[in-house]
Amino acid sequence: MTAYLNGLATAVPPHELPQNLVQVKAQAILGPKYPQFERLLSTFVSSGIERRYSVAPFEWFEEPKGWTDRNSLYLQGGTRMFIDAARGALADAGWQADEVDTIVTVTSTGVATPTLEALALKDMGFRTDVLRVPVFGLGCAGGVSGLAIAEAQAAARPGSKVLLVVVETCTLSFRSDRMQKADIIATVLFGDGASAACLSTENTRADGLNIAFGPGYQHTWIDTLQIMGWDVDDVGLGVIFDRSIPDFATEHFADAVYGALAATDLKPAQIDRFVCHPGGAKVVDAIERSLGLDQGILDAEREVLRGYGNMSAPTVLFVLDHVLKAGARGQMMACALGPGFTASFIPLWVEMADA
Repeated sequence: MTAYLNGLATAVPPHELPQNLVQVKAQAILGPKYPQFERLLSTFVSSGIERRYSVAPFEWFEEPKGWTDRNSLYLQGGTRMFIDAARGALADAGWQADEVDTIVTVTSTGVATPTLEALALKDMGFRTDVLRVPVFGLGCAGGVSGLAIAEAQAAARPGSKVLLVVVETCTLSFRSDRMQKADIIATVLFGDGASAACLSTENTRADGLNIAFGPGYQHTWIDTLQIMGWDVDDVGLGVIFDRSIPDFATEHFADAVYGALAATDLKPAQIDRFVCHPGGAKVVDAIERSLGLDQGILDAEREVLRGYGNMSAPTVLFVLDHVLKAGARGQMMACALGPGFTASFIPLWVEMADA
């Protein structure tokens, strides 16, 4: 059975972090502790980011924080964003919350037990027999992998309604104690956000579009665990960003794409638009080089990165929303790189219903 995208929405928390002010704040907090910080100042400009959003106000970052403070704000801000994104997607689909049969929740930036969809269940008005599918640890690949899980759930139960919600609070991983280069890069890149999508085997869209998904595909490279992920210690989550990521993507990403295309009976020439997770400006450049795309063609990816930073898993759905609203049609492939080191893919076809 074919699964369709019936609704899509994005959400951000209330605190805007303009990049120029982040640079000033980071210089004041990290500069005295990290001797090489001045050498990395240019990355705040070269990142291509103008602003981001956070569940925490600027002053929260001024004093050291531990697990309790970080996770408490993750639970509070993450639940709020879950509700905002979920309500937006349901409204876009014309669904009521009590019609949802399955909820897939994707997150990697905090620990919630009960999980976020349970915390939001009463406020949202979900049924008490809704199937909950929480997914943790996919990192930046979580948005695409989440779509693949939701597609599989919808296709396996024709007529059921599946809600995917992806929530990340990356800014809460800010560290002023470790002083590794990866922590500085995370400070340059990270933002918070959420996205949600409604999938079912019935196309209920009111805008006349058919947006149909194929099955997802993943490729995980052997001996690459050190490239991306979290270090977990008593203070919180410490980011792992290997400097090799752009070069690795340039060299290896295309092979994973060809595997995904072959698995879904597609050829490279059939793809009208790749919809990519913009992990950073260098990664977007690397994807274009790897796939032989014209430099700058991934314009929506750069626009999302400019306005929201790298929000990890939800970011690719922000890009998809941007691409659809810009009127793109035809065969697409959503893709993202994440810890594992893993590339995640899902094909989608977009056309007018009467085409």
